[in-house]
Amino acid sequence: MRDWKEWAKAAGVRAIKTVAQTAIATIGTSAAMGDVNWPLVGSASLLAGILSMLTSVAGLPEVKEKEAE
Repeated sequence: MRDWKEWAKAAGVRAIKTVAQTAIATIGTSAAMGDVNWPLVGSASLLAGILSMLTSVAGLPEVKEKEAE
């Protein structure tokens, strides 16, 4: 059985990294900071975080599966 606290921590860290990477990539597509579409950055980053959490449900290499006793 999985340790859900360990899973939630690992999935949360992974999601935060994904959100940050998406924000950086989205901001980087703008020619200048005045051209940044902040609502787009926010929505794309939020969606990336949600997708990361959903993908983590399939399993995380950071969390080892505990054997049933």
